[in-house]
Amino acid sequence: MFYYIAVVFTFSYIGFTALMLGFCYSVSLSLCRRLNKWVADYFSVRLIRIFRTYFHFKFYADPSEKKKIPPRCMIISNHQSLMDIPVLMAHLGGSRLRFIAKAELAENIPVVAPMLKSDGHCLVVRGGHASEVMESIDKFAERVVENKWIPVLFPEGTRSKDGSLGRFHAAGFRRFLDDAPMPVAVFAVDGGWRYSDLKGIICSLKNGFYRVKLLKVYDPPRGKEEQVAVLENARELIQKQLEEWRSDNGNTGGASSKA
Repeated sequence: MFYYIAVVFTFSYIGFTALMLGFCYSVSLSLCRRLNKWVADYFSVRLIRIFRTYFHFKFYADPSEKKKIPPRCMIISNHQSLMDIPVLMAHLGGSRLRFIAKAELAENIPVVAPMLKSDGHCLVVRGGHASEVMESIDKFAERVVENKWIPVLFPEGTRSKDGSLGRFHAAGFRRFLDDAPMPVAVFAVDGGWRYSDLKGIICSLKNGFYRVKLLKVYDPPRGKEEQVAVLENARELIQKQLEEWRSDNGNTGGASSKA
């Protein structure tokens, strides 16, 4: 009974935040951006704390990693769930992070949609013309440099439904780094594929887990050859990390100590 009360409380908190963001977005862009900063820096952290307190949820991450990445860099990671976004925000301090995301996420996803639309993120239309996609990335790179943001890219381009690692796509990665050369920080995440929909959240959040780990920081790759090599090596590192995590605890992906 307590579990379902906790679920209702959690979704009420998320729902209230979503309503406030939606209202602010419709009234004032500047007000919405101020609320975005609160969501990125505080709401994301509080959400993890609520999960820990009421659902015995385990969040495995090293807080010192925030200081190990350069102040100006691109973050790339595997992608398992929409929860990857608030998890990375909570782990790294979200107000400087800007995501390259599918435009459809800015249409009807609570909390996420108004943030993506109002705060300078890069929205890519799935199936859009290649020239339009590249133009979106070019403009995004200009905003990143101007505002000293940290861009985040999921090279798989879509969420993994079973936690397996998909193919990495190089076009957007290479285009951004051509526009704005910078170091590349590689992260691995695991656990999110269990919470890819409402049913998964309700059924799997209790005693669940999420892992985040910084694997490597590369110097700015120059030219196609270096960029492709970094992306291929990053995928190998992430695959190896996923296998290591999962072998530590049967095939569940969990573990009993911090990463």
